[in-house]
Amino acid sequence: MDDALRKAAEAARGFMPPDEGLALHAAAVATGVAGPFLEIGSYCGKSGVYLGAAARERDTVLFSVDHHRGSEENQPGWEYHEADLVDPDVGKIDTLPYFRRTIHDAGLEDVVIATVADSPTLARFWTTPLAFLFIDGGHGTEPAHRDFELWTPHVAPGGTLAIHDVFPDPADGGRPPYEIYCRALDSGEFTEISATGSLRVLRAV
Repeated sequence: MDDALRKAAEAARGFMPPDEGLALHAAAVATGVAGPFLEIGSYCGKSGVYLGAAARERDTVLFSVDHHRGSEENQPGWEYHEADLVDPDVGKIDTLPYFRRTIHDAGLEDVVIATVADSPTLARFWTTPLAFLFIDGGHGTEPAHRDFELWTPHVAPGGTLAIHDVFPDPADGGRPPYEIYCRALDSGEFTEISATGSLRVLRAV
């Protein structure tokens, strides 16, 4: 990965360790088919830099999908709430300005397309096969399984599915990302190709 972009990704606000970020980038660069990338869950742009760098290397684009109001675990009273992300005028989280600044400062605005939308709503109208899909949106049971059900059918044969925050041991983290990872394997439509920390990378058969 380009050294300047790697440093930008590591400096960006977010929850992805560097080894997982580099593994995400490498998996996107190595995806076996042509086509756009799409991530569900942008937050402040950390994963967008890793995937945007890969998109540039592959001469494609990354659609970065997020409503930017925060997942349930980002809301007040939850473990991953960051109070300074709340827009005082509306009383809700707004990560979009932070995301845009991260992507701007990394010089990736030409390949990272900020898609401000509710994931299920966008999925209803999405038709383009994806070379790479990264699921890292809401980690509650309903949003995680819904993202899996609505978006994995769009992964092109030979394309790549990556899922973040997969913890086989319940003591390490929430279950829904692990559950959808298991669903992917049990479906027979994906095979695992790598695991780095809590990141799982699978290929569509």
